[in-house]
Amino acid sequence: MPPSPEAPRPPDERRHRFESVYAAHRARILGYALRRTADPQDAADVLAETFLIAWRRLDDVPPGDAAKPWLYGVARRVLANHHRGERRRSALVGDLAGRLRTDLAAHRPAAPEGDLAAIAAAFGELSDDDRELLALVGWEGLDRAEIAAVLGCSRNAVRIRLHRARRRLARALDRHEAPVPHAHALPAAAINGERA
Repeated sequence: MPPSPEAPRPPDERRHRFESVYAAHRARILGYALRRTADPQDAADVLAETFLIAWRRLDDVPPGDAAKPWLYGVARRVLANHHRGERRRSALVGDLAGRLRTDLAAHRPAAPEGDLAAIAAAFGELSDDDRELLALVGWEGLDRAEIAAVLGCSRNAVRIRLHRARRRLARALDRHEAPVPHAHALPAAAINGERA
């Protein structure tokens, strides 16, 4: 005896029906999404969301060829939601970028002059690792144990790296004929190793 229209379908029959709807219409819905999105990954997301809705509402999916326009309608609504989300994200990114530019402009230090320029040039010649290490000591005020936690190494490795970075900074300062920086230029801790 066939199940009544109101009775839920057995899981195997439901799965089989979904798989046949998916197989029959996946390529068309994907093409529809690809033509309306800038990124293939977005189109794949639209396809996945469309068929997730079809799975959840499988009893609402019309039989036969009538499933095609129903799926296009679902995909159209999914795309509309996607585009609304993109516009919101773009607006938010634009707003945050504007705020960040304003904040950075307010906090941008003046270009260094004289000795400060020579110190900045010497510091800029160092490797990224040396600059980061010296900045963690001098500007962030971290001690060796804290730096070891940040870098994921031992305190002894930090001690050795700091010693080498300080020597390289001293050589760079000599090349630029720059004086040893005062606390206002490059914190003395970065040069002398205080707290570290």
